[in-house]
Amino acid sequence: MTARLLAVCAAVAVALGGCYREKREIQPSPPTSPEDPTKVSAVLPGSSAALRPGSKPTPDRSYLEENAFAVNQGKRLFRWYNCSGCHANGGGGMGVPLMDKGWRYGHEPQAIYRTIVEGRPNGMPSFGGRIPDDQVWQLVAYVRSMSGLLRKDVAPSRADALSGAPPENTRDNEHPVPEKAASSAH
Repeated sequence: MTARLLAVCAAVAVALGGCYREKREIQPSPPTSPEDPTKVSAVLPGSSAALRPGSKPTPDRSYLEENAFAVNQGKRLFRWYNCSGCHANGGGGMGVPLMDKGWRYGHEPQAIYRTIVEGRPNGMPSFGGRIPDDQVWQLVAYVRSMSGLLRKDVAPSRADALSGAPPENTRDNEHPVPEKAASSAH
């Protein structure tokens, strides 16, 4: 009897050891040094940091879009920072829609990051220095989830407010196109 129990316990331990669990950063650790490629990437392309002498490189944390917890935090921050005031829960209002194919300034994580941090002419204010960098990347991950640009298994949880909308991870991928290509198709 003891040998069977020991064999069952060993089988369960082996099975649990093979399970994958995503890493959730409760508080992200700061970059250690520019020489550490796992922590800091080069300056983001097109970033104003590339133009300012003596400015620190911007860490690329676009990998957060592979973490369901980070995407969910982005959803919470989207509501807390009242992004819905202009973007109407992603469908557009005073601000541009965030759930369609037309991405004026790009759908890549770095382009969305620059839009939040630097702002855009005639509308989007600059939030650089007002929102912590890790929260900006969480917002980037959530904004990309609104158009179905993330894997289906990385989904924010349901909203705290009552809502009848389907979860973001069930939306079809929109395949964003540059504005010039979208306007020439009309």
